[in-house]
Amino acid sequence: MDIALELLDTYALDWIYSAILPAQPAPYNLKDGMSNMTMADMQSASPWQYKPASNIISFAPTDAAYTSQWTRDNVYRQTLSLFFITWWAGAGIYFVVSTLSYIFVFDKTTFQHPKFLKNQIRMEITQAVRAMPWIAVMTTPFFLAEVLGYSKLYDTLSDEPFPYYNWLQFPMFLLFTDFCIYFIHRALHSPLLYKSLHKPHHKWIMPTPYASVAFHPVDGFLQSLPYHLFPFIFPLQKFAYLALFLFVQIWTVFIHDGEYVANGTILNGAACHTMHHLYFNYNYGQYTTLWDRLGGSYRKPNEELFRRDSKMGQKEWERQVAEMENRVKDAEGEDDRQYVSSKAVKVGSKKDN
Repeated sequence: MDIALELLDTYALDWIYSAILPAQPAPYNLKDGMSNMTMADMQSASPWQYKPASNIISFAPTDAAYTSQWTRDNVYRQTLSLFFITWWAGAGIYFVVSTLSYIFVFDKTTFQHPKFLKNQIRMEITQAVRAMPWIAVMTTPFFLAEVLGYSKLYDTLSDEPFPYYNWLQFPMFLLFTDFCIYFIHRALHSPLLYKSLHKPHHKWIMPTPYASVAFHPVDGFLQSLPYHLFPFIFPLQKFAYLALFLFVQIWTVFIHDGEYVANGTILNGAACHTMHHLYFNYNYGQYTTLWDRLGGSYRKPNEELFRRDSKMGQKEWERQVAEMENRVKDAEGEDDRQYVSSKAVKVGSKKDN
């Protein structure tokens, strides 16, 4: 995260902090709107000295980097900056990837499903937008610790701890996070935690891509916790970390996109995750079915979901609804969701004709 912070410092945040908190006394003299101090003068007058976050790519600072009370190494500035980066970058990825998935991938026939909620997309987005700043608050300490050097993140490929680790880190990350999320997710379905934390995400029986971050903030943070713990336990190359962070965000959208490609043999894709939203107590994993199989919670998606003529057919819907309603009663008691109208259900039934 120090690379992202350096990038934004150089091209935006230095100017913002210099405008809001100019150095007092200023390490420069302004005359006719221009500084009469050179970059070298500013550097020597500043308690902070530039050191690139990476030897692979760097973003050299401009004059503005030396004209704020809060220099780049100020922990309050770093905390505030990382909070907004986490919040706004996460929101940007969410809206871009979810919208692209909604336009090009999501099966719009889902709107006619009897368990699709009234105004569901609006409610999903509202819940996600409300959760994101709070998730950012809880995530920022991990990013701050990384920037301060407490993690095991390393820079160049030659810094790998042993040969071939640059390749090994990827399956290690996926296995570790998949394992941890399985048990965190399963714990969130316990009676102690479900109604207070996880139930808001299970409001979406037939989710859309916009449901990917529509969580209670604590729920969303807990399920992201393994990603943040990994670089404090295992070495991880900095750019691999940024790439994996982006991958995780995209994958979370994909398993809610309603397009069933993977049949659940290995990958815990959208079909498997739809089984989880419909029937609650199955398929807790994030990427694979491994831990669900070992934990006895795996449920293979039925074959009807992979055929266009039966995926959104009345028979399939009736089978889903009958079991789903029993599951809701066991998990939540009274079902207080407001579903689509009965007229919409009849439209869906035409696919069986």
